[in-house]
Amino acid sequence: MTIDTTNMCSHLQKKLFDEDGVYHHLWLSMQDDPELTAVVRSRQLHIYRNGKKVLVLAGKSAPKVIREDKICELLTK
Repeated sequence: MTIDTTNMCSHLQKKLFDEDGVYHHLWLSMQDDPELTAVVRSRQLHIYRNGKKVLVLAGKSAPKVIREDKICELLTK
């Protein structure tokens, strides 16, 4: 999965792509799941499964769970 990070919040980039980042394990899991897509909107990462939004990740605020999904369970780990 590739996403355009030019408009992504720098805090979120660190959390997502740095190996010691809070969301890095989530990013790795997203790479192995062909049903997931992600788009950067308003500096946040919007994650979709089969076209339906399931999660929004932001840099400084808490993640927003839209629908219960197995990817959301990884937030607590």
